[in-house]
Amino acid sequence: MKEQNYAAWRDDRIARLMTQENYNFQDLCDVVTILRGEGGCPWDREQDHHSVRKGMIEECYEVVEAIDRDDPELLREELGDVLLQVVFHADMEKDVGRFDIDDVANDECVKMIHRHPHVFGTVQVDNSDEVLSNWEVIKKEEKQRLTLAEQLRAIPPMLPALMRAQKVGRKAALDSDRTPEDMMLELSSQLAELAKNGDEARSRMGDVLLRMTSLCRLLGIEAEEELTASVEKTIDEIS
Repeated sequence: MKEQNYAAWRDDRIARLMTQENYNFQDLCDVVTILRGEGGCPWDREQDHHSVRKGMIEECYEVVEAIDRDDPELLREELGDVLLQVVFHADMEKDVGRFDIDDVANDECVKMIHRHPHVFGTVQVDNSDEVLSNWEVIKKEEKQRLTLAEQLRAIPPMLPALMRAQKVGRKAALDSDRTPEDMMLELSSQLAELAKNGDEARSRMGDVLLRMTSLCRLLGIEAEEELTASVEKTIDEIS
């Protein structure tokens, strides 16, 4: 959009936005474009993907908090904040001509249609387990991650450590040939050894924690969620 045309569009759009009672997704996209455009907000114009990266992480966790609190009003607000982050990143890419928010929506629609052949195709499934199994097969083909090593490396290293450990354990089927009882006995032995060998405790503790996440997985427990719940309970008890 040429500078003169943009200025005219911006002024007209601001005038209309200021008189609207309700807004939709396109309005949000226009608000972000105005904030980041000529004559917009100095702070918004200075940002790049890296400078607002932390904001995306924080907003996603706040959505999770709203879900855990079963608070629909807070959830509505926090989903809006995540949506703003998505639009903000897409608008930065639109400026350099690589993609825009419509491309993001298009790609997601293509992905969802392709990964649900039981809805948009002729594949037959009987239950959710079959859906998840098909999803994993299709995802591997899409990403060309055909080996286990490729699939494990694709698990984001910036995930919380417990969450990442369980995802790695699940994909690699770590300790799947063990019973929870066997794992508990082995962990008890390892913890006893740690107490005797203080100098080696640091190097061995990571291995013990990884095995703990395997035990959680075998018991159907999400380690990240349960540790968070225990921390909250401890804070409540101290307060």
